[in-house]
Amino acid sequence: MKHLYTGVSAWWPISLAWIVVISACSFPRPAKTETTGRIYKSASGIRFRVKVVAKNLEIPWSLAFTPDGRIFVTERPGRVRVIEKGVLRAKPLAVIKEVEHSGEGGLMGLALDPKFSENRFLYLCYTYLGPTGLTNRVVRYRESSGQLADQNVIVDDVPGNEFHNGCRLRFGPDGKLYVTTGDAGQSRQAQALTSLAGKILRLNRDGTIPSDNPFHPSPIYSYGHRNPQGIDWHPITGLLFSTEHGPVGGDEVNLIEAGKNYGWPVVHHRATKEGMVRPLLEFSPAIAPASGSFYRGDLMPFKYNFFFGALRGKHIHRVVLKRPDYRMVELNERLLDGVFGRIRDVVEGPDGAIYFCTSNRDGRGWPQRDDDRVLQIVPAK
Repeated sequence: MKHLYTGVSAWWPISLAWIVVISACSFPRPAKTETTGRIYKSASGIRFRVKVVAKNLEIPWSLAFTPDGRIFVTERPGRVRVIEKGVLRAKPLAVIKEVEHSGEGGLMGLALDPKFSENRFLYLCYTYLGPTGLTNRVVRYRESSGQLADQNVIVDDVPGNEFHNGCRLRFGPDGKLYVTTGDAGQSRQAQALTSLAGKILRLNRDGTIPSDNPFHPSPIYSYGHRNPQGIDWHPITGLLFSTEHGPVGGDEVNLIEAGKNYGWPVVHHRATKEGMVRPLLEFSPAIAPASGSFYRGDLMPFKYNFFFGALRGKHIHRVVLKRPDYRMVELNERLLDGVFGRIRDVVEGPDGAIYFCTSNRDGRGWPQRDDDRVLQIVPAK
C-alpha cells in the first residue's frame, strides 16, 4: 500500500502541471473588465469614453439607424431587435422563423432602404436550410404596425455553410444594394463567375441587375473573396473599401473596383499574381475583421477614418488613409484592445458617436456580465 501511495503522489504534481497547461491552451481568456467612466486613449493620443447603450443581446451582428432615431439590431439566432430612446424593447420587431443558426450562419446582414422614411423597406441577409443544404438569401421586408411584412426575396441560392457566409449588406452612394458573400467553405467557387460564392454583389433595390454591372447580366461586382464581412465607401472619393477574413492569418483590407479579381484561393497573405489585386493591409496573425465603416461626423476627431471590429483580435481597428487620393494607408492602430472582447459591427450614429456591438456569446468568446452589448464611443469630457 505504501508503494502504491508513493506512486500516486509522485504522479500528482506532474498531472496537475499538465492540467494547468492544457487549460491555458484550451479555454479563451476573459476580456479585461472595463471601468465605468474610464477615459481611453488611442496610440495617437485621441481621448474618448465608452457608454453602454443596450445589454443582454444574443450574438448581435448588424446595426442600422432609422430616421426617427431607433436602432435596429440583428441577432444571429433570427431576431430583429429595436433600441428606442436608449431602451432595448423586450419584444423583437421580428423573429425570422426560416433562419438556420448553424455555426457562423444565421441572421446576419441588415440595411435600410435609402428611402426608408417613405417606403419602410428593410433588407436582411440570412442562412436557411434549402433543398441542397445551407443556403443564404437576401430578403426585403416592409416595417408595418410594429412588425415586418411583405416578404420579397431579392437574391437567393447563394451557397451557404456553417462558415464563410459573408452577408454584409450596404447601400452605396449610387443607390445600389451591395452584398458580400463568402466562399461557403468551397474555395474554388470564389474564382468561378458562374457561382455567387466568394463575391461582392451589386443589385438594384428590387433585386434586378444593374445594366452597368461588370459581368452583366450577373450581379457579381468583384470576385476572388474568401469571406468579406465589411464594406463602405470613402466619403470624399467614393472608393469602395472592404474587410475580409483570411485562411490562417492573411486577413485583409481591400480597395474594391468593379470587375477586379482579389485572388482567393490562388493568392493570399502577401503573395501576388498578375491580374489579381493585392490588399492594402494584411494581418498575420489573424484578427478576424468583421465589419467596416468610414467616419463622416464631426463629434470625434476621426474624420474620414475607416473602422472595423475584430473578433479574434478583440478590438476596434482604425485606419487612416493618405491624402489626397486616399488610396494608401498612412496609419493603422488598435482601439479598446482586449477591453470588451470580440467586436462585430462598428458604425457611426446620427449623433456623431461611434457605435459597436460585442460578439462574446458566439461560442468563441468569454462573455462578461450583461453580454452581448451595444456600446457607444463619445468624446472624453
